[in-house]
Amino acid sequence: MLISSSNSPNGGIQLSGGGGGGRFWWEVVPVAPSSRTTLAFTALAGIAVFAALLYTTSRGRLKSPWSLRKRKHALTPRQWKSLFTPDGKLRDGGVKFLKKVRSGGIDPSIRAEVWPFLLGVYDLNSTSEEREIIRIQKRKEYENFRRQCHRLRKHSNDCSKGTSERSCIEDSGSLAEDSDYSSFEEVVSARESLSSEERSPDVEDSDDPSSALLEGYDASGQTTNTDASVLNTESSDSESSEDPEVIQASSSSEGREENDLDVPLKENTSPSRTELHPNQCTGENFATWQRIIRVDAVRANAEWIPYSPSQATVSELRARHAADAVGLKDYDSLEPCRIFHAARLVSILEAYAVYDPEIGYCQGMSDLLSPIIAVVMEDHEAFWCFVGFMRKARHNFRLDEVGIRRQLSIVSKIIKCKDSHLYRHLEKLQAEDCFFVYRMVVVLFRRELTFEQTICLWEVMWADQAAIRAGIGKSAWSRIRQRAPPTEDLLLYAIAASVLQKRKLIIEKYSSMDEILRECNSMSGHLDVWKLLDDAHNLVVNLHDKIEAPFR
Repeated sequence: MLISSSNSPNGGIQLSGGGGGGRFWWEVVPVAPSSRTTLAFTALAGIAVFAALLYTTSRGRLKSPWSLRKRKHALTPRQWKSLFTPDGKLRDGGVKFLKKVRSGGIDPSIRAEVWPFLLGVYDLNSTSEEREIIRIQKRKEYENFRRQCHRLRKHSNDCSKGTSERSCIEDSGSLAEDSDYSSFEEVVSARESLSSEERSPDVEDSDDPSSALLEGYDASGQTTNTDASVLNTESSDSESSEDPEVIQASSSSEGREENDLDVPLKENTSPSRTELHPNQCTGENFATWQRIIRVDAVRANAEWIPYSPSQATVSELRARHAADAVGLKDYDSLEPCRIFHAARLVSILEAYAVYDPEIGYCQGMSDLLSPIIAVVMEDHEAFWCFVGFMRKARHNFRLDEVGIRRQLSIVSKIIKCKDSHLYRHLEKLQAEDCFFVYRMVVVLFRRELTFEQTICLWEVMWADQAAIRAGIGKSAWSRIRQRAPPTEDLLLYAIAASVLQKRKLIIEKYSSMDEILRECNSMSGHLDVWKLLDDAHNLVVNLHDKIEAPFR
């Protein structure tokens, strides 16, 4: 290439190209002054068009933190320690910490230390001294909940042994005010705050099609009522006089028996719940919840065992002692580690029913707790992590189902905005309400992903929620997310992504919602969580401004 120039009396220049004889060259030639402005504007316009085209073609394909080329390693113990200042406070308000977690997850060896930060047990700006004070306080509160559980079970036993019905009802109303539980009022305000802040301002009365939908999940036609004989044989409590059950120093398990994965997750198993004062836990309602909790706890599967070796090797003596402490029976067919796991589930789920009686207990909550107790060794720490998790997830278990319906509406809107062709097909099948992903929403993908994949997804989701709680998102966090802000609803984008991955199959082969429902159920064990997150990231990048504000 040759570059030549010629001087002009006017001092003007012009770029021109030409070629000949196999030569390609640029020549700078004189140009009149009047052409300078035109040339400058033409050049700038060309640059602008090029930049616009580049932005347009690349916007939808930003490399997410979970793409194969950009995915990073999990947060290591060494990195975790380096994130703290000498007084035990996370540097930069936790921004670097949250970025690291959401881009690669957490090393299994430090999950028990990290999760309380993600789930709001500890503030991101707290010092080690402040956290120790909080830890002691939270332990005492949990022990108080367990003492109340013990008295409620004892009361239920007394009633079942012949105490008059009137006396039982009167006594149950006064249990929460028992003088032996003087510290109970310490946490009532926290519970009231939970109910008032999270309750939807516009609860709608509607029929409940979800029960019929969920029956479709159960290949065996099994429902909670079919377990009546099991429930009736369950004892509310043993004659054990051990006060507040043992605060277990160890953790437990995960999941449920595979043949129970499709049991309806939510039904009116406690008719009196709708009449219950939001902050009152009566003996009658507690007895109902504890029977269902015990059935679900004994059915919990053993998928967690490889991930918690210390709990997998628990002795039979310790396991049976833990079961006796919570009045758990009918577990003879289980090995010691699963007995121990079931006992921990019972202990923490009962305590949560006392903590949040507006929700109490519904099937599916044990699915959310199992991974937590498989990781967190101390019961009181696992309990408060679960409370943090349920801060948003509790809406999935409300009898009015307002929370579920709003989340399904968001999934539907994501699909409509991203793929109008698929959405029109769903409209033809009268499936645009996306009730075929009901189970994914209720138990947060727990039954579609493996144990490890579930934890990876939840950690990323918790990191987003922690960023929002900390007020991160409009400046530094936006840059971290590459124009994808933290969202309370990352799970919903992931659910929409799982449906969009099957778009061709749904459009070309499925002619009813039942077929789509079966397809969604068949996803179990066949999803790649990192591909799912990668696709979800792209949806957030392109659609977050169009999607309605998340339900809180």
